[in-house]
Amino acid sequence: MKLVSVVGARPQFIKAAAVSRALAAAGIPEVMIHTGQHFDPGMSDVFFDELGIPQPACNLGISGGGHGAMTGQMLEKIEAVLLSEQPDWMLVYGDTNSTLAGALAAAKLHIPVAHVEAGLRSFNRRMPEEINRVMTDHLSALLFVPTRSATVNLTAEGITRGVHHVGDVMFDAALDARARAATVSTIRQRLGLSEGGYHVATVHRAENTDTPEALTAVLQYLKAMAAGLPVVLPLHPRTRQAAERFGLDFEDLTLCEPLGYLDMTWLVAGACSVLTDSGGLQKEAYFHRRPCVTLRTETEWVETIEQGWNRLWSQPDYAPRGEIADYGTGDASAKIAAVIAGATRA
Repeated sequence: MKLVSVVGARPQFIKAAAVSRALAAAGIPEVMIHTGQHFDPGMSDVFFDELGIPQPACNLGISGGGHGAMTGQMLEKIEAVLLSEQPDWMLVYGDTNSTLAGALAAAKLHIPVAHVEAGLRSFNRRMPEEINRVMTDHLSALLFVPTRSATVNLTAEGITRGVHHVGDVMFDAALDARARAATVSTIRQRLGLSEGGYHVATVHRAENTDTPEALTAVLQYLKAMAAGLPVVLPLHPRTRQAAERFGLDFEDLTLCEPLGYLDMTWLVAGACSVLTDSGGLQKEAYFHRRPCVTLRTETEWVETIEQGWNRLWSQPDYAPRGEIADYGTGDASAKIAAVIAGATRA
């Protein structure tokens, strides 16, 4: 039995760190493909080093360009690896171009697909991520959902077979990272920050960086927040390039380079709030019990809104706070490995 997995972006490296350990513990051989979608060492290499992820069997080195060109190149090269490896399963994560390319390549070769973080919906088809996740779900034989609402979404689309509510693998990763970050991270000292005395922000999605109007609105919001407490912005390469292209500045914001997972975990854990357009960071804010403002018009993590830990930046206030049981108890990765092992035996 052999499994091939595909990763390409920061959130996928974090998820893979937890799931790959569980696969190894279950005795499931894994061949990991890195598409290269996040190519900057600060967005890629550091995560493999920090999280103890085995180096990928191959790095396709594909980054940049339009969505169609990128996905097409990935599809071609992933197919070649699959033809060589002849795996029993393809494992993909989340909603990136790497996710869709991996799922398409496997489906066309009649290799069953397992999708971690299935069933999420923003119901905004203008988001490339929404197209990626919907198509991947409809190609998958095993769908590992992190929440009950994700199961409801799949049922509404006629997908009921192979659906498993396992909890959130990001919670598994966050529990491990917080314990390690507390002993090794010096990010707060390096930036001169005190616990609870700053906001942490991230901006990278196309909807916030593809036009000067959108990026201007986001930066104005962050600068307004910085009038009270510092706003720390680990600057994504896409956002830096967009600002340069549009002639915009980051005045009044505390900039730093993209951070490794342990430093980012410790930064979020000590912030007074999180301001982000990242899906993953919305949840990480909750894992560390920090309020979040989502810099988008919708979120796929609706339970964070419902339970008062998150709000859209257009909303005036949070709902009353409660706990989110859907994310599980930190054993989602082990459940995924057990289901895959059982499906293979069957």
